Amino acid sequence: MTDGALHRHYLHYSELPYSMRVLYTAALLVLSLGYLFALVYIFHTYAGRAGGSPNMMSYDDLVVAYAGSGKGSRLESALRGPMSTMLPPDESQPIVAWVQAGADRARYDKDIKPVIDKRCMSCHDGSNPHIANLGNWETMKKLTEQDTGADIFTLVRVSHIHLFGLTFIFFIVGLIFSHAYVRPVWFKCVVIAVPYVCLTCDIFSWYIVKVFPPSAWVTMGAGAVMGMSFALMWLISMYQLWFSKTPKPVAQRSGAETMIVG
Repeated sequence: MTDGALHRHYLHYSELPYSMRVLYTAALLVLSLGYLFALVYIFHTYAGRAGGSPNMMSYDDLVVAYAGSGKGSRLESALRGPMSTMLPPDESQPIVAWVQAGADRARYDKDIKPVIDKRCMSCHDGSNPHIANLGNWETMKKLTEQDTGADIFTLVRVSHIHLFGLTFIFFIVGLIFSHAYVRPVWFKCVVIAVPYVCLTCDIFSWYIVKVFPPSAWVTMGAGAVMGMSFALMWLISMYQLWFSKTPKPVAQRSGAETMIVG
């Protein structure tokens, strides 16, 4: 891993045909859009879970999401957190009062279900397996029980989706970034490897939060470092793909400073 002569298999972007450079650019643009939407979804899912501002995601929000609030129910947490803007206070407060009074079926059919049908069923109709079906009494009853956070099987389901999905994303971005001219080489290797380390720490911290809440800081830190790694690889790759001059060692090896067309 020396910084001397270029590796015989290394190809800089300027040595690639335009077709590959366009392919890399298109992939980076679409992946960055997907990453942005993922960040928006994460913010919407967790911000305000602890009862704070729905416009700010905090350490307490993550603790409540994974370990539960230790008080109240998941339905209460949702109505006071991320779903607080979906119902006016005069409709959400009676639901909270109903939960705290024991969540009896008779009052649910008479007073609560009409509000749920009016405000919630457009999303919570059971068509999306990842969103609770509020039209189902059994599901609704579970949501009124004490909030203990995400259950183990939910974490397992989300874990394997994240492990597969983010591994493919960072493999593609890392593969494209591997063509960048970055020195020292060890730093380039660290940037490529760090997202996988952070991904592993992020996933396992979800489970640890349930027994050791401060590990939520690991969740937040790992996610932030993954995002910074993605941004760094994206920016360097896009800049060297189209805007930077051919690095001197690459030009000397190829004998020309012009980019190869193909």
